[in-house]
Amino acid sequence: MQSSSAIVSVTEANRDFSKVARMAEDKGRVVVFKNDRPKYLVIDLDTEPQIEMTEDEMIDFVAARVLREHRAAFEELAK
Repeated sequence: MQSSSAIVSVTEANRDFSKVARMAEDKGRVVVFKNDRPKYLVIDLDTEPQIEMTEDEMIDFVAARVLREHRAAFEELAK
């Protein structure tokens, strides 16, 4: 795997996402441009598993996961 990024347009990403996913596997990341500006980043989580988040973002992420996994229990407690 190389340590560089590939660049594709949002049109190309919409048309052939599997190609973009393969590019992310090969390069590690793909930057998707929209209106001539970088808009999205597709990364291979096997090679770049860590995404930098603020403490608040981490709390929101974990809270959403707990809510999703235990929704039925929370709904029962809310009765």
